[in-house]
Amino acid sequence: MTEQAPEATPATVSEATQQAGEAQSAVGVRARWDWVEPEVWTERMLTALEQGVKGGKWFRLIDKVYAMRTLRQAFARVQANRGAAGVDHVTVEEFERDLEANLEKLSQELAEERYRPQAVRRVWIPKPGSQEKRPLGIPTVRDRVVQAALRAVLEPIFERDFAAQSYGFRPKRGCKDALRRVDHLLKQDQSWVVDADLKSYFDTIPRADLLARIQTKIADGRVLRLVEAFLRQGVLEEMNLWTPEAGTPQGAVISPLLSNIYLDALDHAM
Repeated sequence: MTEQAPEATPATVSEATQQAGEAQSAVGVRARWDWVEPEVWTERMLTALEQGVKGGKWFRLIDKVYAMRTLRQAFARVQANRGAAGVDHVTVEEFERDLEANLEKLSQELAEERYRPQAVRRVWIPKPGSQEKRPLGIPTVRDRVVQAALRAVLEPIFERDFAAQSYGFRPKRGCKDALRRVDHLLKQDQSWVVDADLKSYFDTIPRADLLARIQTKIADGRVLRLVEAFLRQGVLEEMNLWTPEAGTPQGAVISPLLSNIYLDALDHAM
């Protein structure tokens, strides 16, 4: 595939605009989406998600990303995952010492479109079952918080239509679920297997094509620009700063979701 810029830039929509279907509600919606962040996804939003929104696109989302309740929950997830400090040397513990002020600053920067991701610190870690090593990106804590907030907003929108047989990097799914499905199919005498490995998949995803696929469901220009900013983050490796021309950063909170969005067409085709 060749990288081509999307033909049109989605407009920034007024926060006062209501998404079609938001005012509706349905019994049992919350139970079916019990893994989503309730701080972000209200029952009326979930009802709109299930019923489908006008034009198939969501256009008012950035206010959900920078809401303090979303950022607080995002930090809780980052804190639970721990992880090392990024290029700014700020640890999770240090960020937490002045948590409310740090989150308020992020919220204001996101609301005013002044937020800029910092470079990702790249390290190399052993690759299981091999003598090779694979790259791992370590974003700053502040960037991990914003990415966690962004993922909390975007993931349900794309999760709704992901292929049923897809199990990687998805909520409430894992290897054991995939194995149970394989066992079920084998017992039905379905024994054909396609074994394929996408080499350096995260590092080689065409960005323009990925953004175009995101735009099929997201029409909030500020959210799209935020996603693109993360895709274009610099990488600091042994004092060398460079910017990858393709891919989504290994180790980034948002990368597993973005990788599934790009691969979804293949999942359905298979």
